[in-house]
Amino acid sequence: MSKTGIIYGINGPVVSLKGNTGFKMSEMVYVGEERLVGEVIGLTKDATTIQVFEETTGLKPGAVVEASGDALSVILGPGILNNIFDGIERPLSEIARQSGDYISRGVSVDSLDTEKKWTVHVTVKPGDVLEGGAIISETQETRSIVHKSMVPPNIRGTVTWTAPDGDYTILEPIVRLQSEDGAEHTLTLCQKWPIRVPRPTLKRYPASEPLVTGQRILDTMFPIAKGGTAAVPGGFGTGKTMTQHQIAKWSNADIIIYIGCGERGNEMTQVLEEFQELVDPKSGNPLMDRTALIANTSNMPVAAREASIYTGLTLAEYYRDMGYDVAIMADSTSRWAEALRELSGRLEEMPAEEGFPAYLASRLSAFYERAGMMQTLNGLEGSVSIIGAVSPQGGDFSEPVTMNTKRFVRCFWGLDKSLAYARHFPAIHWLTSYSEYLNDLAPWYKDHVNKNFISMRNQLMALLNQESSLMEIVKLIGSDVLPDDQKLVLEIARVIRLGFLQQNAFHKDDTCVPLSKQYQMMEIILYLYRKSRALVTMGMPMSVLKEDKIFDRVISIKYDIPNDKPEMFDEYKKDIDRFYDNVLERNG
Repeated sequence: MSKTGIIYGINGPVVSLKGNTGFKMSEMVYVGEERLVGEVIGLTKDATTIQVFEETTGLKPGAVVEASGDALSVILGPGILNNIFDGIERPLSEIARQSGDYISRGVSVDSLDTEKKWTVHVTVKPGDVLEGGAIISETQETRSIVHKSMVPPNIRGTVTWTAPDGDYTILEPIVRLQSEDGAEHTLTLCQKWPIRVPRPTLKRYPASEPLVTGQRILDTMFPIAKGGTAAVPGGFGTGKTMTQHQIAKWSNADIIIYIGCGERGNEMTQVLEEFQELVDPKSGNPLMDRTALIANTSNMPVAAREASIYTGLTLAEYYRDMGYDVAIMADSTSRWAEALRELSGRLEEMPAEEGFPAYLASRLSAFYERAGMMQTLNGLEGSVSIIGAVSPQGGDFSEPVTMNTKRFVRCFWGLDKSLAYARHFPAIHWLTSYSEYLNDLAPWYKDHVNKNFISMRNQLMALLNQESSLMEIVKLIGSDVLPDDQKLVLEIARVIRLGFLQQNAFHKDDTCVPLSKQYQMMEIILYLYRKSRALVTMGMPMSVLKEDKIFDRVISIKYDIPNDKPEMFDEYKKDIDRFYDNVLERNG
């Protein structure tokens, strides 16, 4: 007999019950006649507080609340990929079939298709002793991903029976285990896991390999490691979502979990439509074959918005446990924090800075802490990388969500509205951004790209910093008064900004650039700088150096040299040598 309670008070999505209900903390409950899904968030001996993940309009005191006996959990199994869920893992396509374009209240649908049959290859045999996390079967979930069903982390025992290879639904028995105490466990293709509990692992590895995105300003200037954390803060229209789209499409992660948390409905529609049209450049299959989308738009209840982040994290950890590298795009954590603020206000908690709850920092840290490169329970290596967009009001990076996020991420890609308005994309500003992974990743760059990669990157940053200092003088008294060596720094910095940092997402070669080409582009820019500086040292004025248009030719390298023709860089080196010789001849 399930436990029940009676509603005493309703305050938006927060419902309170009087008396000792016997409910458990974080337990999932069903509220009212329509059985709205809720979660216990507060317990005393005299009262129970519940947050409801659906619209509470029409709910009345006296309505019955029924306990489910389980924590708020997600179903993990084949069918997650190439699917679109709401914040509590209800597939939107099924909801649309039942209730049309808008989600009606109390709609009850299975998280995963329980009737579809999957072709299963069982990988264990009777007599095998299995620990939690051990792989029991493999299923081709999509054309791109093999799904590995595992023993739930809290179960271990000896295999007593296995099903023959064949077609099964996610609920049909695949393996039976007998634990040491004699209890028998029947395992299927799916398992449940509470969303607020991190899935266990054996070991956390330090950052050692970059998440390669094909975006030059990220891979070269401010890299993120696999299993790393990054924040993408920026005001309206600066390109947060587009930056995440590019990473989702081109990064070397195996699986993408895209969480649209409190975003505008039309923006989420654009994401859904674009992702379904995109082709995965690595396999040629649709990008959705390795993507799961969680759509929680701004008109959906705030409690579900707060839960959607954890739902996405749990899905990511599940695929990490199979040995995959997973990248989470959380767009945006500011809307999630606003949901926390609204719920905190309804609970009459003491507000902290700008009305956010005092526990905002601890919630953010717990979220980002679930990222990492891990050794899983079955001995495989997998990673969860979290890239969280932050939408500070008015582009003010000193507001609480941005400042607290900065404390817990090691990569900060600050978007700048002046760059965005100047059509410089990605609009990540090189002076406000940073990456703490550079030293960790230096050995990887040395072994896999070139031993000079990091030193060249540092030279580019030094030139950009010099340009910033010189521009203060130029703004006051103009560039004509600068000596020629400083004019050269300004010109080379322009080449770096336009030819290297700026990238065209709609150009077939420039949208994603391999690391080898990024290195060669740096090499050419710095070779041009060395040759030009030699001429300036000999007394050649910058006006003479600019006559040959060599600087503009180097800027256009990003378009003129295809990604698969690195030998063309030699021709540019010869061009720079000819330019050097011509200037000497004309002015020798």
